Amino acid sequence: MSAIGSYIQEWPAQSQTMFRHCKTTATRVIRKAKEVALITHPRPLALSALSGDVTRTVVTMNKDDAIDPQHLDAIFQQKQSLRSKVRKDLKNMDPVQRIREDNAIQNIVLESPWFKASKSLCAYISCATLREVDTSRIVSEILSNQDNEGNAQIRKKLYVPRVEDRNSNMRMLKISSVDDLITNSMNILEPALVDSNGNECDDVMQASEPVDLFILPGLAFDRSGRRLGRSGGYYDLFLMKYRKLAQEREWKQPLLVALAYTLQFVEEGAIPVTPYDVAVDAVVSPSGFVPISPVALERCD
Repeated sequence: MSAIGSYIQEWPAQSQTMFRHCKTTATRVIRKAKEVALITHPRPLALSALSGDVTRTVVTMNKDDAIDPQHLDAIFQQKQSLRSKVRKDLKNMDPVQRIREDNAIQNIVLESPWFKASKSLCAYISCATLREVDTSRIVSEILSNQDNEGNAQIRKKLYVPRVEDRNSNMRMLKISSVDDLITNSMNILEPALVDSNGNECDDVMQASEPVDLFILPGLAFDRSGRRLGRSGGYYDLFLMKYRKLAQEREWKQPLLVALAYTLQFVEEGAIPVTPYDVAVDAVVSPSGFVPISPVALERCD
């Protein structure tokens, strides 16, 4: 993940009382569940993946189910445990192997039909400190105005994330050049509110045309599309808002593609899910493109 991870507040420490811990958990989940209710009638991942439903929000309960703070607390603890393990593995990853996998992943993306066909997309600006899969070549290709033969072509529209606060709110703003990026207080690149020419950066939520593709970060993934983020909930909340917007405007839902190192793939069932977790349609690893949803299978043909 890019700017997102640096703003994350860790879950309450074990030294705090269980009552306060559970209360905090329940409050946060209720807020997120309300966002889910705006988007779709939740259904389990396995059913969604088989049905071809484009709103494949991963849930383990319906929005009307009673929320058990202790059960949710156990889920969050499992997530934190997995996050710690993956962060450690990423920290210990061989630098040469990291470069090799970065290049392989970006090559797959750049040569893919779904990337080449995209006209408007959202992508993260990778952060080495967070040990994210590198996106520098992908971003450079999008901002370039030339194809491989040197012929002029229509430039893709690129929106990148800007964190607004610590309440899981972020925006996706359009950039036309790396000069439109600034370094935030955590030394992470994100779009300025005004571009290098002094014009206000366009917000994807105000765009008149749909986004075709989201290129997403994360800490861990499985082959059912489950995604483990860095605990801030920024992408889950934003994706649900954008899907609601797409539904209202009768747009095709965007393809959600995550980038992952080999060690970020985990076994089925290792990633616990909550009412506000959003699944991805596909994952790109050094081994190739892994389509998960029917939408991804269709677009990779």
